[in-house]
Amino acid sequence: QVRLVESGGGLVQAGGSLRLSCAASGRTFSSYAMGWFRQAPGKERELVASISASGGSTSYRDSVKGRFTISRDNAKNTVYLQMNSLKPGDTAVYFCAARVGSDVYGYWGQGTQVTVSS
Repeated sequence: QVRLVESGGGLVQAGGSLRLSCAASGRTFSSYAMGWFRQAPGKERELVASISASGGSTSYRDSVKGRFTISRDNAKNTVYLQMNSLKPGDTAVYFCAARVGSDVYGYWGQGTQVTVSS
């Protein structure tokens, strides 16, 4: 069992930056690949970035490549999402999740709101 708690969301102007954190409970955090998802009003939840259990491999959706960076600190049971050059289109609730199987995320946080004003 993994409990995830996100923090770091807020209101920022276009071009600004935010750093999201996701703190995990449980001693098995380092065995899970992790992902950051987002869901905007009226839209489906989408995978923004993912990172392997060791942190050695990352992937991003095209719209955030070069602007967002996912990282993790297994000693602190935390995964991060550094978001730079934010755009109004990045406005959404952001969730972290732990991958429990092939493309299956089984543990989810409660989400944190990110609002980017133009």
